[in-house]
Amino acid sequence: MKAALKALEPPLPPPLEAAESSALALPGLPAGVDLLGRLESITAGRGLTRLAGRLHELAEFVAGDQAAFEAAFGALPRDPRLVGRTARHLLDLGGKRLRPMCVQLAARLGSSSAEVVIDLGVAVELVHSATLLHDDVVDLGESRRGAPTARRVYGNAASIFAGDWLLIEALRRVQRCRLPGLMEELLDTIEEMIFAESIQLENRGSVRLSRDDYFRVVEGKTASVFRWAMSAGARAAGLDEPCRRALETYGLHLGVAFQAVDDLLDLTGDEARTGKALFTDLREGKMTYPVILGLERDPALLPLVESIIDAGDGAPSAALCARLIRALRDADAMRDCLALARQRAAHATRSLEALPPGRARRALATVAEAIVDRDL
Repeated sequence: MKAALKALEPPLPPPLEAAESSALALPGLPAGVDLLGRLESITAGRGLTRLAGRLHELAEFVAGDQAAFEAAFGALPRDPRLVGRTARHLLDLGGKRLRPMCVQLAARLGSSSAEVVIDLGVAVELVHSATLLHDDVVDLGESRRGAPTARRVYGNAASIFAGDWLLIEALRRVQRCRLPGLMEELLDTIEEMIFAESIQLENRGSVRLSRDDYFRVVEGKTASVFRWAMSAGARAAGLDEPCRRALETYGLHLGVAFQAVDDLLDLTGDEARTGKALFTDLREGKMTYPVILGLERDPALLPLVESIIDAGDGAPSAALCARLIRALRDADAMRDCLALARQRAAHATRSLEALPPGRARRALATVAEAIVDRDL
């Protein structure tokens, strides 16, 4: 049995040479994806000049926080052993850094320690990265952020252990911040993510996923991390409970809006921007919101959806994909998925009314609006 399992794993890259294994001295990470700059360019190109201007203001507002985050993230230990190299494979690909930005903006609503905010931003990005390493094993993912997944390079087992290692580092950073209740919240969030993943796993390949189950998965798997990021920033800033609850509500709705847009990008996004092939989620047996809506409204789509899922590792034909896109548009499923994203973004913005007015609150409102207009 062990020999059979071993045969499924890719050959390991050679270990680092002695000079390389003084890994802590290696250069830091490249900066994360310039999410705000790209969103500003996209919105300006669409004639959304007001939003583009607000994004420019937001970028200036968080520039110092983001630079401090990148410096800390780049200084994470570079362990030359297999688990460290596997984790670095993903971390060195950068990321949008949206979750750390949520921590930073929530913390700007009060008075906070810069060191604590940096630690919490790194922690939430590590939790997110750990889930990506695990997800790629469960989903047999082939590419991530435009590169081969860590599991393809180093194997499934190494990817799982690397994700566990990142989770431990995240927990350590939260613990040393010594903010009452925050560690317990993170443990509850991780548990929520696990159960949401189990719902998704139980329904893998099934076209019968209900809307209720879809929202259980999205709120538990995606939105819960945004919610925790907002709570972390609020606790770091010393905000009172009503403000913290308002920010958690914001994070929950922001996460759902983010996922609804991701669902659309899975079908019609630009692969060069998103870093993954179109129809990846559907081919992995994950039912996205527009597909759920399309099947509710036109059950005759069932054989078409099943044929795309059955394609498995092989890419479905362009003709099949085009047929499904046309059918989903005819059923207004694409339109209503975007409407869901806009509705949740509006709910997120309304939740900010409980917070003191100021630049940080305006910045959070800008994030919620821009999430819906992204195509990356």
